[in-house]
Amino acid sequence: MNGPPLEAWLALSAALFAVGLFGVLTRKNLVAILLGVELMANAANLNMVVLGHFRGTPFGQAAALFSIALTVAEVVVGLAIVVLLARTHKSVDADVPSEMQG
Repeated sequence: MNGPPLEAWLALSAALFAVGLFGVLTRKNLVAILLGVELMANAANLNMVVLGHFRGTPFGQAAALFSIALTVAEVVVGLAIVVLLARTHKSVDADVPSEMQG
């Protein structure tokens, strides 16, 4: 089998997850936080596809497709919330929802 070994793919996935986690933990902008969550989900999807490929089953690709569909739904809801916050408070900082009263 030609191509990179399993360890290289897992290292790439770990690096992608680490970049996403760093983005979630260090950003105050809600759009940047959603982008970090998306990167972490893509790292998990990469793991599923790679492990399925090295096991010789298509289950990893099928699970990744379902995971991508769930991630898209999560992003749509998250962006809708961000748009509503931007319209009402004129800001997309993560501190704005904690300051809301009601």
